[in-house]
Amino acid sequence: MAPVRRRHAGVLLHPTSLPGPGPIGELGPYAHAFLEWMGHAGLDTWQVLPLHPVGPGSSPYGSPSAFAGDLRLVSVEALVADGLLEPVSMPWGSDAVDAEAVLAWKLPLLRRAARGLLGSSELAAYVARESSWLTVWARYAARRQRFGHGDWWRWPEVADADLADEIAVESALQFCFERQWSALRDAASVRGIRVVGDVPIFVSHDAADIWANPELWQLDEAHQPDPVSGVPPDYFSPTGQRWGSPMYRWPAHTASGFAWWRRRLARELALVEAVRLDHFRGFAAAWAIPANEPDARKGRWEPGPGTGLFEALRAELGGLPFWAEDLGEITPDVEALRTGLGLPGMKVLQFAFGRDADHPFLPHNFVGPDWIVYTGTHDNDTALGWYQSTDEAVRDRFRLYTGRDGSDPAWALLREAWASSASMAIAPMQDFMKLGAGARMNTPGVAAGNWGWRLRDLPWQSCGWIRQLGASFGRTEA
Repeated sequence: MAPVRRRHAGVLLHPTSLPGPGPIGELGPYAHAFLEWMGHAGLDTWQVLPLHPVGPGSSPYGSPSAFAGDLRLVSVEALVADGLLEPVSMPWGSDAVDAEAVLAWKLPLLRRAARGLLGSSELAAYVARESSWLTVWARYAARRQRFGHGDWWRWPEVADADLADEIAVESALQFCFERQWSALRDAASVRGIRVVGDVPIFVSHDAADIWANPELWQLDEAHQPDPVSGVPPDYFSPTGQRWGSPMYRWPAHTASGFAWWRRRLARELALVEAVRLDHFRGFAAAWAIPANEPDARKGRWEPGPGTGLFEALRAELGGLPFWAEDLGEITPDVEALRTGLGLPGMKVLQFAFGRDADHPFLPHNFVGPDWIVYTGTHDNDTALGWYQSTDEAVRDRFRLYTGRDGSDPAWALLREAWASSASMAIAPMQDFMKLGAGARMNTPGVAAGNWGWRLRDLPWQSCGWIRQLGASFGRTEA
């Protein structure tokens, strides 16, 4: 008899949402406690959002680097324990991420700790080992610090020698992130928990990557992007989403053997075990919007790199440990690319109940186990918020399909996900806690008020029923 295929269950939670002291979730003691919570709950997969520096509005999907770590996550407590900082007063954390306190209170402490590492052999070894990306980032970040903004096309000329101290500090800051993240990932591995990262397909215009390699992006003579990225109108927004990031110059990437992409994904897989590829459809074709258009309604599909990129990645990485975020307007060429590469796609249950019994996101229509099923994602409302805000016809179809009365929609969606044939079932932490719309992480197309949700405490009381749910459907041991 063939062995039963292992079924998995996990949680979607970004480290910024962890509880603890200070203005933002960190990679310190409470992150390690979260892994303990996962173990008690029988969850073996932790999915995070991009781990890189954030862009405007604190979005992790508009980063100024595709390689550097997000310094906001560095634990002040851990720096004190390492002797890099004197003990500091750590009041209990805020109910939401406090971006102003991060800038005014936390980052100066991190820079003070980083200076204490300068000249150490540990730091020198790290800089030598990670030079393929760290040199570019440190040089860029030092200039950004010096000039007070990231508009690299407006920076005056300055020699690296004149920025030597700042460059050294930026490298030391990355070392702090790397050491704490590595310790957390090792702790996850010991518990049998794998961490899944997230790679946005595009990078921000004011990014170190574009500053260092402008020829790889579609920029005009003034270094401005035209066209810009986005998506056409869909269920998230009637005017589409105008992201504004530069579009790739794919022939230049192809000519280099996709060297930048090979470095990017190798770096990502040094941080995590697998990667969710955000906006996977853009690798088949991406929505290119003229730079002078105010929204995304006017645009055209511009061909992506297709299989060429992924064959280069397969050769570099020895495989393709990727999940495809195949939401949105999915055309046959996108589906052919995903299935041809053998990548699992996504099913989001909140989208399943709006039409009829043939909707591909309804669990009875899943063909085979190679899917990642979600109750919702970071871009959705919480399960409870979704149920309370959707129309009555959708609620009626939901109640009929799940055989529930609608009094506990989060539980009903979790049960459908865990019972499905999908090999991986994921729910945002908010749905395990059955929270309402006030706990939403992001609203696509809305510039302000996102990415700030934070736990007050870990919900230890929920571990029993989550583990029981997993045991009932073969996703964890009883």
